[in-house]
Amino acid sequence: MILIFGGTTEGRLAAEVCEQAGSPFYYSTLGEHQQVPLVHGTRLSGNLTADGMRRFCHEHHIRLVVDASHPFAEGLHRHIAQTGLPVVRVQRDRIGTGPTAATPAHGVVRCTDFDDALHRLEAAAPRCLLALTGVNTIARLKPYWQRHDTRFRILHRAESIARATACGFPAQQLLFYADGAALPTAQQEQQLMQEVGCDAVITKESGTSGGLQAKVEAALALGLDIYVVAAPDYAWLFPPSATLRFVTGRHTLRRAIEQLLPGFFPLRTGLTTGTCATAAVKAALLGLMGHDEKAVDVALPDGETVQVGIDAVRVQRDGAWAEADVTKDFSDDPDVTRGCRITARVALGSKHTGSVRFLQGEGVGRVTLPGLGIAVGEPAINPVPRRMITAELHALTRADADITLAVEGGKALAERTFNNRVGVVDGISIIGSSGIVSPLSNEAFIQSISRELEVAKAIGCTSIGFASGKQGETALLAAEPLLHVVHYGNFIGQALSSAHALGFERAVLGIMVGKAVKLAEGHLDTHSHKVQMNKDFLASVARSAGVADADAKLAGVVMARELWGVMPKAFFQALQARCYEHCRTVFPTGQLEVRIIET
Repeated sequence: MILIFGGTTEGRLAAEVCEQAGSPFYYSTLGEHQQVPLVHGTRLSGNLTADGMRRFCHEHHIRLVVDASHPFAEGLHRHIAQTGLPVVRVQRDRIGTGPTAATPAHGVVRCTDFDDALHRLEAAAPRCLLALTGVNTIARLKPYWQRHDTRFRILHRAESIARATACGFPAQQLLFYADGAALPTAQQEQQLMQEVGCDAVITKESGTSGGLQAKVEAALALGLDIYVVAAPDYAWLFPPSATLRFVTGRHTLRRAIEQLLPGFFPLRTGLTTGTCATAAVKAALLGLMGHDEKAVDVALPDGETVQVGIDAVRVQRDGAWAEADVTKDFSDDPDVTRGCRITARVALGSKHTGSVRFLQGEGVGRVTLPGLGIAVGEPAINPVPRRMITAELHALTRADADITLAVEGGKALAERTFNNRVGVVDGISIIGSSGIVSPLSNEAFIQSISRELEVAKAIGCTSIGFASGKQGETALLAAEPLLHVVHYGNFIGQALSSAHALGFERAVLGIMVGKAVKLAEGHLDTHSHKVQMNKDFLASVARSAGVADADAKLAGVVMARELWGVMPKAFFQALQARCYEHCRTVFPTGQLEVRIIET
């Protein structure tokens, strides 16, 4: 069982991630104001003491704590550390205040804690201070506001006003923003600062979800000093032997839960070949810089950071290049690359223009047809992995670089993919649009359909054929030898929709009767796990076609292909017409043909 401490944007995210598992969990907040839809989770509210928390965890068999509470909830953090349980801390992005942040240093006064902030404020003595640190910090800053003009912005909530009043803060100096409203933009924050007429601002290192960047940008635009109180150090609360993981978003949170509490999610996620290749490139580059890393952090396309283990790093004796190996972190998705070894070699040039050249290593394919978004002749490294690799390189160096990627056994693996159909030869493709492989997701298959359609479009095809597999393709080509045929598997709707989006003038759908009986009923995804043959529906189709004794004819039918032996031609014509109607919903314009293939 998992216990989440939330009440924040990160808490909502943690609840959403855990809901995906379909397993029970608890979600705890101090108050009841945050609305979080829970199906499998149980909502708790109220303040737990250290003893109360330990007792609850013992009585409810809690095996993992997810701390997604506010960075400044120090008391709660201490209590969580004292449970002795494995903890996953959902960290906020601290953009704008870190030592490598893009925010200009001028005007930003970084404070280690509130005592440091008080000392700095007393020394600077701004004429008017705008405090954006929240109602819980009014007591902390009392030594300052008792003697200096200060305005506090707090939630327009009765309990917040009561808390401010109890501290003795002047009610007329309170400012409000609506509970649950969107965070103010930089422009709105700037307008507030102008209306108040302050010449200094104090805020907490609340991260992106706390609106920190907007506050900093607004203050700097007006030439104001902004005092940023650093979030308390979290790790020091825990003993060295504690199991503590830091994550930055939904992907890394799920992966941490999968590792620390196996079985909570029925299926495991993995990393794409693109993410693994990026990690290998980064480790090799760090090897050239004298570091032998056992794991590296890689930024996913959505900005989240994931840690990837490194098998080995080898540096050539004269430092001309370095290589690193990564074993493909696979999910429960049926992936041909599961567990394979991906190797990256990095060689730096003498110039520093930031140029990156990708080279084909053993087991990585080469592009031979247009339409994939990669130039013909280039290694089959898709655009998103190329961007990920380039970003990691440029974060460490602007030296020109040659990147060679290789995949052990990749040429043999490629025979089990669609690569030869899209003109990729001699190996697999380095792919991944999100960086994460969802378990048993059909993302890769759907992407392969889109890629093959793009290739067909690029080489001038105006008509496109669709078949579920080789048998259907053979039947279509027997009737029309020049037709370019794409395999849709079960994804009829996705295939036709993509063809329509790309502007194909004609689509020919070849379909076996087993899938036709499902499509005719309106199922554009015909996977057997999702939909089975419906005899009642088939009987209604037969009756509409004028078939006598339809129920009797269907009584002994177990497999759809047996329909060929018991049903007349009129039945299949009616079935075909219904398939056509449903296909028209996703291929609404252009010429559409549906052919039921007899076996």
